[in-house]
Amino acid sequence: MALKTYGIHHITAFVRDAQKNVDFYAGVLGLRLVKKTINFDAPEVYHLYFGNEVGSPGTIITFFPFEEGRKGKVGSGQVGITTYVIPPGSMSFWRERLQKFSIPYTEEKRFGETYLRLEDVDGLQIELVEREEGAASKWSFGGVPADKAIKGFGGAVLYSLAPQHTMSVLDHVMGLERIAEENGFVRFRTLGDIGNIIDVNMHEVPRGHGGAGTVHHIAWRAKDLEEQEQWRQHVAASGLQPTNIVDRNYFTAIYFREYGGILFEIATDPPGFVTDETYDELGTHLKLPEWYEPHRAYIERGLKPFEVRVLEEDRV
Repeated sequence: MALKTYGIHHITAFVRDAQKNVDFYAGVLGLRLVKKTINFDAPEVYHLYFGNEVGSPGTIITFFPFEEGRKGKVGSGQVGITTYVIPPGSMSFWRERLQKFSIPYTEEKRFGETYLRLEDVDGLQIELVEREEGAASKWSFGGVPADKAIKGFGGAVLYSLAPQHTMSVLDHVMGLERIAEENGFVRFRTLGDIGNIIDVNMHEVPRGHGGAGTVHHIAWRAKDLEEQEQWRQHVAASGLQPTNIVDRNYFTAIYFREYGGILFEIATDPPGFVTDETYDELGTHLKLPEWYEPHRAYIERGLKPFEVRVLEEDRV
Protein backbone atom coordinates (compact mmCIF):
# COMPACT_ATOMS: atom_id res chain seq x y z
CA MET A 1 0.00 0.00 0.00
CA ALA A 2 1.35 3.42 -0.98
CA LEU A 3 2.11 5.84 1.83
CA LYS A 4 -0.43 8.63 2.28
CA THR A 5 -0.24 11.35 4.92
CA TYR A 6 -3.31 12.21 6.96
CA GLY A 7 -2.52 15.89 6.60
CA ILE A 8 -0.68 18.71 8.29
CA HIS A 9 1.00 17.93 11.61
CA HIS A 10 2.18 21.50 12.32
CA ILE A 11 3.33 24.70 10.67
CA THR A 12 6.30 26.70 11.98
CA ALA A 13 6.92 30.41 11.39
CA PHE A 14 9.27 33.25 12.30
CA VAL A 15 8.13 36.21 14.43
CA ARG A 16 9.88 38.89 16.45
CA ASP A 17 8.33 39.56 19.86
CA ALA A 18 7.20 36.65 22.05
CA GLN A 19 4.66 38.67 24.07
CA LYS A 20 3.00 40.12 20.96
CA ASN A 21 2.94 36.65 19.44
CA VAL A 22 1.26 35.17 22.53
CA ASP A 23 -1.19 38.08 22.73
CA PHE A 24 -2.29 37.46 19.15
CA TYR A 25 -2.51 33.67 19.01
CA ALA A 26 -3.77 33.09 22.57
CA GLY A 27 -5.32 36.48 23.36
CA VAL A 28 -7.05 37.18 20.04
CA LEU A 29 -7.38 33.81 18.29
CA GLY A 30 -7.98 31.88 21.53
CA LEU A 31 -5.48 29.07 20.89
CA ARG A 32 -3.83 27.32 23.81
CA LEU A 33 -0.11 27.70 24.44
CA VAL A 34 0.64 24.01 24.88
CA LYS A 35 4.43 24.12 25.07
CA LYS A 36 7.04 26.72 25.96
CA THR A 37 10.45 25.46 25.00
CA ILE A 38 13.48 26.61 22.99
CA ASN A 39 14.76 26.27 19.47
CA PHE A 40 16.89 23.15 19.88
CA ASP A 41 19.36 24.53 17.32
CA ALA A 42 19.42 28.07 18.80
CA PRO A 43 18.71 27.82 22.56
CA GLU A 44 18.70 31.60 23.01
CA VAL A 45 15.36 31.65 21.14
CA TYR A 46 11.97 30.41 22.35
CA HIS A 47 10.02 27.77 20.46
CA LEU A 48 6.33 28.32 21.23
CA TYR A 49 3.59 25.83 20.32
CA PHE A 50 -0.12 26.72 20.11
CA GLY A 51 -3.04 24.42 19.33
CA ASN A 52 -6.23 22.97 20.69
CA GLU A 53 -6.55 21.83 24.30
CA VAL A 54 -3.72 19.27 23.96
CA GLY A 55 -1.97 20.38 20.78
CA SER A 56 -3.34 17.55 18.65
CA PRO A 57 -1.65 16.95 15.28
CA GLY A 58 -3.37 19.16 12.72
CA THR A 59 -3.89 22.00 15.21
CA ILE A 60 -0.31 23.04 16.02
CA ILE A 61 1.18 26.38 14.95
CA THR A 62 4.70 26.99 16.27
CA PHE A 63 6.93 30.05 16.36
CA PHE A 64 10.54 31.10 16.67
CA PRO A 65 10.56 34.67 18.08
CA PHE A 66 13.85 36.22 16.91
CA GLU A 67 13.71 39.71 18.41
CA GLU A 68 16.48 41.05 16.19
CA GLY A 69 15.53 38.98 13.16
CA ARG A 70 15.00 40.54 9.77
CA LYS A 71 11.58 41.15 8.31
CA GLY A 72 10.62 38.38 5.93
CA LYS A 73 8.86 38.57 2.60
CA VAL A 74 5.95 36.26 1.85
CA GLY A 75 6.44 34.78 -1.61
CA SER A 76 7.14 31.74 -3.72
CA GLY A 77 9.08 28.93 -2.10
CA GLN A 78 6.91 29.18 1.03
CA VAL A 79 3.59 28.38 2.60
CA GLY A 80 1.88 31.61 1.58
CA ILE A 81 -1.30 31.41 3.65
CA THR A 82 -2.11 29.41 6.77
CA THR A 83 -5.76 28.38 6.90
CA TYR A 84 -7.66 27.79 10.14
CA VAL A 85 -11.01 26.03 10.32
CA ILE A 86 -13.81 27.34 12.55
CA PRO A 87 -17.19 25.78 13.38
CA PRO A 88 -20.13 26.32 11.01
CA GLY A 89 -22.13 29.40 11.98
CA SER A 90 -19.22 31.11 13.76
CA MET A 91 -18.09 33.45 10.96
CA SER A 92 -20.10 36.41 12.28
CA PHE A 93 -18.52 35.92 15.72
CA TRP A 94 -15.06 36.12 14.17
CA ARG A 95 -15.92 39.17 12.07
CA GLU A 96 -17.06 40.97 15.21
CA ARG A 97 -14.03 39.79 17.14
CA LEU A 98 -11.57 41.07 14.56
CA GLN A 99 -13.42 44.38 14.48
CA LYS A 100 -13.26 44.60 18.28
CA PHE A 101 -9.48 44.28 18.13
CA SER A 102 -9.24 46.67 15.14
CA ILE A 103 -7.69 43.94 12.98
CA PRO A 104 -8.31 44.61 9.27
CA TYR A 105 -9.62 41.72 7.20
CA THR A 106 -11.00 41.00 3.75
CA GLU A 107 -13.43 38.36 2.57
CA GLU A 108 -12.23 36.04 -0.18
CA LYS A 109 -13.94 33.29 -2.16
CA ARG A 110 -12.23 30.07 -3.24
CA PHE A 111 -13.76 26.76 -4.29
CA GLY A 112 -17.19 27.87 -3.07
CA GLU A 113 -15.99 28.76 0.42
CA THR A 114 -15.79 32.17 2.12
CA TYR A 115 -12.54 33.06 3.87
CA LEU A 116 -11.73 35.86 6.29
CA ARG A 117 -8.20 36.94 5.32
CA LEU A 118 -6.01 38.82 7.81
CA GLU A 119 -2.43 39.22 8.99
CA ASP A 120 -0.90 38.62 12.40
CA VAL A 121 1.28 41.22 14.13
CA ASP A 122 4.31 40.23 12.03
CA GLY A 123 2.50 40.05 8.69
CA LEU A 124 1.93 36.29 8.55
CA GLN A 125 -0.94 35.62 6.13
CA ILE A 126 -3.92 33.92 7.84
CA GLU A 127 -7.44 32.97 6.84
CA LEU A 128 -10.45 31.52 8.65
CA VAL A 129 -13.00 29.23 6.99
CA GLU A 130 -16.08 27.40 8.27
CA ARG A 131 -16.19 23.62 7.83
CA GLU A 132 -18.19 20.80 9.40
CA GLU A 133 -15.39 18.25 9.49
CA GLY A 134 -12.82 18.10 12.25
CA ALA A 135 -13.30 17.65 15.99
CA ALA A 136 -14.39 20.71 17.93
CA SER A 137 -11.85 22.31 20.24
CA LYS A 138 -12.54 21.97 23.95
CA TRP A 139 -10.43 25.02 24.79
CA SER A 140 -11.92 28.36 25.81
CA PHE A 141 -9.86 31.47 26.55
CA GLY A 142 -10.53 35.18 26.89
CA GLY A 143 -13.48 36.08 24.72
CA VAL A 144 -13.44 32.89 22.63
CA PRO A 145 -15.88 30.22 23.87
CA ALA A 146 -15.24 26.60 22.95
CA ASP A 147 -18.22 26.46 20.58
CA LYS A 148 -16.69 29.25 18.47
CA ALA A 149 -13.05 28.24 18.89
CA ILE A 150 -10.66 27.42 16.08
CA LYS A 151 -10.64 23.65 15.54
CA GLY A 152 -7.18 23.57 14.00
CA PHE A 153 -5.85 23.89 10.48
CA GLY A 154 -8.14 23.92 7.51
CA GLY A 155 -4.98 23.60 5.45
CA ALA A 156 -2.62 25.93 3.64
CA VAL A 157 -2.00 27.73 0.37
CA LEU A 158 1.39 26.94 -1.16
CA TYR A 159 3.37 29.51 -3.16
CA SER A 160 5.75 27.40 -5.22
CA LEU A 161 8.71 28.34 -7.41
CA ALA A 162 7.67 25.44 -9.64
CA PRO A 163 3.98 24.63 -9.09
CA GLN A 164 3.86 21.63 -11.41
CA HIS A 165 6.77 20.02 -9.60
CA THR A 166 5.27 20.79 -6.17
CA MET A 167 1.97 19.25 -7.24
CA SER A 168 3.82 16.14 -8.42
CA VAL A 169 5.38 15.80 -4.94
CA LEU A 170 1.99 16.26 -3.24
CA ASP A 171 0.47 13.63 -5.52
CA HIS A 172 3.19 11.04 -6.05
CA VAL A 173 5.25 11.39 -2.86
CA MET A 174 2.88 12.58 -0.12
CA GLY A 175 -0.19 10.76 -1.41
CA LEU A 176 -2.60 13.70 -1.63
CA GLU A 177 -5.53 13.53 -4.05
CA ARG A 178 -6.07 16.28 -6.63
CA ILE A 179 -9.76 17.16 -6.38
CA ALA A 180 -10.44 20.54 -8.08
CA GLU A 181 -9.04 23.45 -10.07
CA GLU A 182 -10.38 27.01 -10.19
CA ASN A 183 -9.10 30.50 -11.04
CA GLY A 184 -5.44 29.59 -10.92
CA PHE A 185 -5.61 27.38 -7.82
CA VAL A 186 -5.39 23.60 -7.70
CA ARG A 187 -6.90 21.87 -4.66
CA PHE A 188 -5.55 18.71 -3.04
CA ARG A 189 -6.98 16.68 -0.17
CA THR A 190 -5.41 14.34 2.37
CA LEU A 191 -6.96 11.37 4.15
CA GLY A 192 -7.59 13.24 7.41
CA ASP A 193 -10.47 15.45 8.53
CA ILE A 194 -8.37 18.43 9.67
CA GLY A 195 -5.31 20.10 8.17
CA ASN A 196 -6.43 18.29 5.06
CA ILE A 197 -6.97 20.84 2.24
CA ILE A 198 -3.95 22.14 0.34
CA ASP A 199 -4.35 24.74 -2.41
CA VAL A 200 -1.45 25.34 -4.79
CA ASN A 201 -1.34 28.87 -6.21
CA MET A 202 -0.56 28.61 -9.94
CA HIS A 203 -0.20 32.37 -10.36
CA GLU A 204 3.29 33.85 -10.60
CA VAL A 205 4.32 35.08 -7.14
CA PRO A 206 7.60 36.97 -6.51
CA ARG A 207 10.16 34.94 -4.64
CA GLY A 208 9.97 35.21 -0.86
CA HIS A 209 12.69 35.24 1.74
CA GLY A 210 12.68 34.03 5.32
CA GLY A 211 12.22 36.27 8.33
CA ALA A 212 9.54 37.58 10.67
CA GLY A 213 6.09 37.10 9.19
CA THR A 214 6.92 34.06 7.05
CA VAL A 215 6.51 30.31 7.39
CA HIS A 216 9.69 28.33 7.90
CA HIS A 217 8.25 24.89 7.13
CA ILE A 218 5.12 22.79 6.89
CA ALA A 219 5.08 19.40 8.61
CA TRP A 220 3.04 16.38 7.51
CA ARG A 221 1.78 13.57 9.71
CA ALA A 222 3.32 10.12 10.17
CA LYS A 223 1.45 7.81 12.51
CA ASP A 224 4.54 6.53 14.35
CA LEU A 225 8.31 6.07 14.18
CA GLU A 226 8.06 2.90 12.11
CA GLU A 227 6.00 4.65 9.45
CA GLN A 228 8.33 7.64 9.57
CA GLU A 229 11.27 5.44 8.58
CA GLN A 230 9.16 4.17 5.69
CA TRP A 231 8.54 7.80 4.73
CA ARG A 232 12.26 8.55 4.84
CA GLN A 233 13.03 5.68 2.50
CA HIS A 234 10.10 6.62 0.25
CA VAL A 235 11.16 10.28 -0.01
CA ALA A 236 14.75 9.27 -0.81
CA ALA A 237 13.57 6.80 -3.46
CA SER A 238 11.58 9.65 -5.05
CA GLY A 239 14.82 11.54 -5.73
CA LEU A 240 14.51 13.99 -2.85
CA GLN A 241 17.02 14.26 0.00
CA PRO A 242 15.51 13.68 3.46
CA THR A 243 17.51 14.20 6.62
CA ASN A 244 18.03 11.49 9.18
CA ILE A 245 15.34 11.19 11.85
CA VAL A 246 15.68 13.97 14.44
CA ASP A 247 14.24 13.79 17.98
CA ARG A 248 12.19 16.89 18.83
CA ASN A 249 10.99 15.51 22.22
CA TYR A 250 7.28 15.79 21.32
CA PHE A 251 7.66 14.08 17.94
CA THR A 252 10.44 12.87 15.70
CA ALA A 253 11.04 14.54 12.36
CA ILE A 254 12.66 14.31 8.95
CA TYR A 255 13.09 17.31 6.65
CA PHE A 256 13.47 17.81 2.91
CA ARG A 257 12.98 20.63 0.43
CA GLU A 258 10.59 19.85 -2.38
CA TYR A 259 11.25 20.95 -5.96
CA GLY A 260 9.28 24.19 -5.62
CA GLY A 261 11.51 25.42 -2.80
CA ILE A 262 9.16 24.75 0.15
CA LEU A 263 10.67 23.06 3.20
CA PHE A 264 8.68 19.95 4.12
CA GLU A 265 8.88 18.00 7.36
CA ILE A 266 7.31 14.68 8.25
CA ALA A 267 6.57 14.44 11.99
CA THR A 268 5.19 11.62 14.11
CA ASP A 269 1.86 11.97 15.90
CA PRO A 270 3.27 10.56 19.19
CA PRO A 271 4.41 11.11 21.83
CA GLY A 272 2.67 14.53 22.04
CA PHE A 273 2.87 17.34 24.58
CA VAL A 274 1.71 15.70 27.82
CA THR A 275 4.93 13.70 28.10
CA ASP A 276 6.60 16.26 30.38
CA GLU A 277 3.63 18.30 31.70
CA THR A 278 0.16 17.37 32.86
CA TYR A 279 -2.89 18.55 30.93
CA ASP A 280 -3.45 21.41 33.37
CA GLU A 281 0.22 22.45 33.27
CA LEU A 282 0.65 22.56 29.49
CA GLY A 283 2.58 25.64 28.39
CA THR A 284 3.23 26.93 31.90
CA HIS A 285 6.87 25.85 32.37
CA LEU A 286 9.97 26.37 30.25
CA LYS A 287 10.76 22.84 29.09
CA LEU A 288 14.30 22.03 27.96
CA PRO A 289 15.68 18.92 26.29
CA GLU A 290 17.87 16.97 28.69
CA TRP A 291 21.13 18.03 27.06
CA TYR A 292 20.36 21.70 27.82
CA GLU A 293 19.25 21.20 31.44
CA PRO A 294 22.78 21.82 32.84
CA HIS A 295 22.59 25.28 31.22
CA ARG A 296 19.05 26.15 32.37
CA ALA A 297 20.00 29.18 34.49
CA TYR A 298 22.02 30.70 31.67
CA ILE A 299 19.29 30.02 29.08
CA GLU A 300 16.53 31.45 31.27
CA ARG A 301 18.49 34.66 31.87
CA GLY A 302 18.69 35.23 28.13
CA LEU A 303 14.98 34.74 27.42
CA LYS A 304 12.59 37.67 27.75
CA PRO A 305 9.66 36.79 30.05
CA PHE A 306 6.09 36.84 28.73
CA GLU A 307 2.66 35.83 29.97
CA VAL A 308 -0.50 34.35 28.54
CA ARG A 309 -3.11 36.97 29.41
CA VAL A 310 -6.66 37.99 28.71
CA LEU A 311 -6.43 41.18 26.66
CA GLU A 312 -8.00 44.47 27.65
CA GLU A 313 -10.65 44.28 24.93
CA ASP A 314 -11.95 41.07 26.55
CA ARG A 315 -11.94 42.50 30.07
CA VAL A 316 -14.40 45.28 29.26
